[in-house]
Amino acid sequence: MKKILAPSILSADFKILGEQIRETEKGGAQYIHFDIMDGMFVPSISFGMPVLSSIKNLTGQTIDAHLMVTEPVRLMEDFVKCGADILTVHYEACTDLKADIDCIHSLGAKAGVSVKPETPVDVLEPYLDQADMFLVMCVVPGFGGQTFLPGSIEKIRQLRAMLDARGMEKDIEVDGGIHHSNVTQVLDAGANVIVAGSAVYHGSVRDNTERFMEILKDYE
Repeated sequence: MKKILAPSILSADFKILGEQIRETEKGGAQYIHFDIMDGMFVPSISFGMPVLSSIKNLTGQTIDAHLMVTEPVRLMEDFVKCGADILTVHYEACTDLKADIDCIHSLGAKAGVSVKPETPVDVLEPYLDQADMFLVMCVVPGFGGQTFLPGSIEKIRQLRAMLDARGMEKDIEVDGGIHHSNVTQVLDAGANVIVAGSAVYHGSVRDNTERFMEILKDYE
């Protein structure tokens, strides 16, 4: 499967956000990961539609919007209008997840479903044929710069096995605590879309991105 890097702008320097996003694109990153937090589903509040609109005009990268919000259906149309190509919602945040996935597709975007670290991946089984991507959170959602939770590896393996058993080649995204030093572990487990924040944006953005891409290309 194609290996994809999705730098999370949550760790970017917003004084030079446009410049840093362009550096990730020059370095080969195919996605930009956009973390939306509402202060309810997670304690933090991040950013919203105006920032997303600005990003869409800066880059040709796929905008991967992660909705860490309660009842995300109320915001889906707005985020797609502002430029989101992929909307990922949380299993734990939706009253009717099947309907929410259908809504995302009706808006012309791809649909992802995420689970928190404490949620087993087998809850995703009813949605395997419906969603386009599945996101395994490797830290508690809501804050950047956390340490990778080792138990995430087995969850990724289990999810990939569930998909393989059904002959489904779908994206598994991982988010939280991913660095150059441990990305091979999640790739070996079956992940193919890698979200990285501080490991990309702290230091030379271009060099950090290129280093990730070299590792990912070795797995294709």
